[in-house]
Amino acid sequence: MAAAKAPLESAMELRLQQARIFKEGGNSFYKEGRFRDAISRYHWALLQLKGLDPSMPSPLQEFGAERPPVTPEQEKALHGIQSDCYNNLSACLLHMEPVNYERVKEYSLKVLERQPDNTKASYRAGVAFYHLRDYDQARHHLLDAISKQPKDANVKRYLQLTESQLSSYHQKQKQLYMGMFG
Repeated sequence: MAAAKAPLESAMELRLQQARIFKEGGNSFYKEGRFRDAISRYHWALLQLKGLDPSMPSPLQEFGAERPPVTPEQEKALHGIQSDCYNNLSACLLHMEPVNYERVKEYSLKVLERQPDNTKASYRAGVAFYHLRDYDQARHHLLDAISKQPKDANVKRYLQLTESQLSSYHQKQKQLYMGMFG
């Protein structure tokens, strides 16, 4: 029985290694400003990890497929690669026109699920929520980011923009109610 487990364990290591290689390729493309190529590599890395995460149900298990056993170290590596890829995907998307803010939000929130202290993911979620006009959520994420990086000019700028939008919104609400009850 132990002999049957060894190939599954090595398959797990192989897929983790392949995911790392794709992620590194994505990082290289990102540094070169080749965002579409980087996105492709990050997606390939995530595909390598698909079905390996023990915290996610696998549809193949219904058909008797065996999931490779995952050590705590492998699970940590798997989640780290996933978070890095989602964080990097959101960074790439912010550089592409038109920006898909819905996707940036989705990827940033996936990172924050596993890494609540990830400042870059908080900032990117804030930017996405700002552009999606959800200023309360934008403020929440940007305040989180600025608490960790108080000198970051980009975070400050988006926080100011968000506060301005919220102030304008509250001013309009006030005028509306005064018109109704005044």
